[in-house]
Amino acid sequence: MARVPKSWILLACIGLLALNLRGPFVAVAPVVDIMQADLGFSPVVLGLLTSIPVLCFALAAPLASLTARRFGAEFAVTLTILGVLAGVIVRSAGGPALVIVGTVMIGLAITIGNIGVPLIVRRDFSPRRQGTAMGVYTAALNIGSFLTSMVAAPLAELAGWQISLASVGILAVVAIIFWTMAVGARTAFVPAADVVPGGQEHPAVKGSGWITAGLTAGFAGQAFSYYAVTAWLPSFLNDELGMSASAAGAGSSLFQIFAIVGGLGVPLATKYFSTTTTAVTLGVMWVTVPGGLMLAPDLWWLWSTFGGVAQGGGITVIFIAIIKLARDQVSAGRMSATVQGLGYCFAAVAPPLVGFVHNATGSWTPALLLVLASTLTFFLSTTLSVRLVPKGR
Repeated sequence: MARVPKSWILLACIGLLALNLRGPFVAVAPVVDIMQADLGFSPVVLGLLTSIPVLCFALAAPLASLTARRFGAEFAVTLTILGVLAGVIVRSAGGPALVIVGTVMIGLAITIGNIGVPLIVRRDFSPRRQGTAMGVYTAALNIGSFLTSMVAAPLAELAGWQISLASVGILAVVAIIFWTMAVGARTAFVPAADVVPGGQEHPAVKGSGWITAGLTAGFAGQAFSYYAVTAWLPSFLNDELGMSASAAGAGSSLFQIFAIVGGLGVPLATKYFSTTTTAVTLGVMWVTVPGGLMLAPDLWWLWSTFGGVAQGGGITVIFIAIIKLARDQVSAGRMSATVQGLGYCFAAVAPPLVGFVHNATGSWTPALLLVLASTLTFFLSTTLSVRLVPKGR
């Protein structure tokens, strides 16, 4: 049986791992102009550099679930970290083909981590601490995105885009060192079928299939909204308020920063309020983003703040619900793969679809109405689903 480190050590390792699960592909956006000038990529190919990982999240989720189940959650985490590191190195090694191959490697590796982390949290943390662990995970995802997006452009101007993108690998090196120290070299690097400690299995919840479908719809609404706003908020601020590109980019960073508050705030909120109340609050905050940008764009900073809290807290609520709903590790892996796999399918089409609607109509209103529909989907589906998840699990 795998050695389980103390909970605080494991929590720190989960945080270090999560720093690597969004930063490596977020780091591309600030340096696309430099890459285009050097490699001659078309705008379509440049768009693929950020959409390929999301497509991997969708298409490879079942394979990632099988990997964690067959080889053990600890080995799956090791594959994630080493896969990200290898992908970062390949992507930074030279020509266009290596950039694409490295991006695919990063996407596949991150997909394994997306599935593996909730399994470890469910197995190795008590029900009382599972929410905290998922909150730290979600917050670290956004910290990693924020740090890499802030550092990428200045470093690229100083040392070139290759060094800039390769520098992300430092986080992977730190993560694999601490992960190996925490679980032991044998556990980290030797495949072993996952072992479920006693007392973690539960009887099946009546209607769990419908609840899973609701969580899938909620995750799809969450993911679609997140990637649409992330991709197009700077352009909206530039078009509607006349902000410069740099000011719009800095302004939209509020949307990423306040996700940290959402991720860490949800476990705290559920100690004083019901999960349903928390989900309703997050849903309302999400809806204010497209609604507020249409009705009062001058208050963009307020809508970005609300949206940041909602997107960080929303994914945390859904992951906590999956952990509590699953009867065992196998069902948890399958449920997570279903929710994330189908949800990220919608996320992958969000930026091009919203951009197409905007270009076709010449207005941001129809595009924002599309985002409004996705936030309402998150609101209704997540709220109806989490209220049916047993509280004592």
